[in-house]
Order: sequence, then structure tokens, then C-alpha cells
Amino acid sequence: MDPAFFLHIGTILKWAGIALLPLFLLPLITLVLPNLVEGISKRVSGLIDAISGVALGGAIASALLLVLFQLSVVVLRYTYGISFTWLNELVIYAFAAMFMLGSAATLRDDGHVRVDILRPRFGADGRNWIELAGIYFFLFPICIRILTTGEQGLARAWSLFEGSTESDGLPFLYLFKTLVPAFAVLMLGQGLSEALKAALRLTGKLENEVPATSETESAHGA
Repeated sequence: MDPAFFLHIGTILKWAGIALLPLFLLPLITLVLPNLVEGISKRVSGLIDAISGVALGGAIASALLLVLFQLSVVVLRYTYGISFTWLNELVIYAFAAMFMLGSAATLRDDGHVRVDILRPRFGADGRNWIELAGIYFFLFPICIRILTTGEQGLARAWSLFEGSTESDGLPFLYLFKTLVPAFAVLMLGQGLSEALKAALRLTGKLENEVPATSETESAHGA
């Protein structure tokens, strides 16, 4: 198939992404004009959360398949003494899909490990400002960098319908490589949702969440 076809698709998707860039200003607009954009901010955040939930379903399915594939590898290798490259690659694909598709929902549910030991000690407003700063200065730039650096390689993989380098490997390596930009897009979207929630909490349009550390301290104090 003509490689230019996939380059054209990539160009269309890139321009679609550029057209959606103003959405990433919505949390900042929410801080300034909360009454004007409260409704749309909550709807956009809710829609993104739902999309992340769908991706989480894919991650859960991948985790179940991972267990099945890995069990098959172990049984075949240690019971019958045989091994298949395509089955080993399925384990790798399922493992990658589990993390790539589940990362956004994990961010939504505040499940990522945080290394900032000072964050829980700030008040609610301080935590929300840190959340906004972290998303705009770290999450967004990293995800955009992932998307911009892998564009040509992904287009080439799709144009060739790239498969495994092994003769008995899987013929859809290009799908495996697509997990990387899919991860970046999901994280960009969920980052936007979390930024919107932080902005809404700062303007009093959304209730502040109590950090787990505070709940633990309260329980100990009682």
C-alpha cells in the first residue's frame, strides 16, 4: 500500500489535534470565568473520564489475556518442552496494552505513585495549584513530545503493515507500535480532565477531595 496514504491520515489527525488545542486553555479560562464555562468544563471532563473508562476496559481485558497467554507459555514450555515465538510476543503485547490503555484511568482515579512528599501537606488550594502546574509543565509537554517524535516511524510501520522480525512471530507489530501514541492521547485527554477539575475546585464549582493521608491522620487522631 502507498506509504503516502498513511502519511495523509497522519496529517489529518495532526491537524485535528491542532484544532482541538484551544480546549487545553479551558482550565485557565475556568479560573478566570468560572460562571461562564462551568457547564462545558464539567461536560468535557465527564466525557474524557468516560473515554478513559472505556480504555480501562481494554486494559482489564489485556490483563486477563496476559494471564492466559503466560500460563500457556509456562505449561507448553515446562510440560511439553515446546515454545512459540508468536505466543511469547502475545504476552509482551498484552502486557504493554494493559499499561498503555490503563494509565489514563489510573490518573483519573489518582492511582499513580506521587513522589512529591510536600503535596499532601498543602491545603486544598495548594494541592489544586500543584496539580495544574504539574499537568501544564510536565504531563502535556511530555505527551506532545511523544506524539511529535513518533509520527514518521508509525506512518512507516502502517505503510508496510510491519510484522515481527521473527519468521514465526506476529504479523501486526504496527498495532503494537500504535499503543504509544494512543497512550499519549489518552494521557493528554485525562490530563485536561484533571486540570479542569482542579480549576473547578479552585473556583468553588467542585467539591475538594480529601487526600488519603489526611483521612489517615484524622483516623489516628480520633
